[in-house]
Amino acid sequence: MHKRLAIVVAAVVGLALLAALAVVGVGWWRDRDTTAFEQAASYAPADAERLSWTDWAAVRERTGARLGADSSADEVQSFLDRAFDRDLTSTSALVQSAPVLQSSFGFSPASVDWELFSQSTQGAVVILKLSDGSRTDEIGDDLAAVGFTRPSKDQGVWVGGESLLPGIGDDLTPELQYVALDADAGLVLTSDRAGYLQQVLDGLGDDDLSAPLRSVVRASGEPLSAAAYDGDRACSALAMSQADADDRATADRLVEEAGTVDPLRALAMSVQPGGGVRVVMAFADDDQARTNATSRAALAAGPAPGQGGDFGDRFAVRSTTADGDLVRLDLEPRAGAYVLSDLSSGPVLFATC
Repeated sequence: MHKRLAIVVAAVVGLALLAALAVVGVGWWRDRDTTAFEQAASYAPADAERLSWTDWAAVRERTGARLGADSSADEVQSFLDRAFDRDLTSTSALVQSAPVLQSSFGFSPASVDWELFSQSTQGAVVILKLSDGSRTDEIGDDLAAVGFTRPSKDQGVWVGGESLLPGIGDDLTPELQYVALDADAGLVLTSDRAGYLQQVLDGLGDDDLSAPLRSVVRASGEPLSAAAYDGDRACSALAMSQADADDRATADRLVEEAGTVDPLRALAMSVQPGGGVRVVMAFADDDQARTNATSRAALAAGPAPGQGGDFGDRFAVRSTTADGDLVRLDLEPRAGAYVLSDLSSGPVLFATC
């Protein structure tokens, strides 16, 4: 009887182990088939309206930077200057703060793998992936040393506040007032609001972004830097309504000539590893995507009211494709043009709604 019980127990344990391994296997396979940008976006809060992405490890490689924990603030600034010249820093929330972060916080663009800055009407949060070898407990010691108050629980918020930052160093963004550390995921999260940061921390990894926003993130591939918007944010942040009356009149004429322009459900613009810029737009259905592939390509190849000159002064449109409900424009920047920087703030005619 005891022997039979032992066999049953062993079988149950074996099944439990197989189930656990299956879960791990599914997670491993999902991560294997997921870009770093997608993995980062899965940590963003459900209310995210704009995601600003910087793959700092790739940017360091692209600029030939050899940096470490002992690198000086001047070395970090030199790296950022080179990255700026390649239009690879405009999506970061931490560029201005980087030298002080390097010397006092235990993390900076010189050492983290990537940065995702999530913004919404509810709040904003910076999410950083630590590189292998970085330890959250050591970062916690650095935070305590510069005056942050340690939380009472591991999954809690380190309290700094607006009065603390000026005493640490100049040019620190308000987004560094409060900090959270997730040792298991190897993440550092920062915000200018403690309550919002705790809310994000509690829901970390829920992957609740809207389907259109997830789809344009995925279609962006493995960008060095990117800006992604949900439909409402894109239609307001990049709207021609921000232009003056003459430019709005010109835009109305150009849109009429281009054909049907439907509202965006999501939009992403990114600098690709080869230096090109990719624009991905999500629409309500396949028919809208096919229609807008033609109209948006026409707008992207013409004048740029609200920005000045022509889009052709900034880039060449190399290809336009419709795939399902997505439209993709591949742009080749002209020498010296800062295409992502220009296009990630409005008005942008070909992104109009």
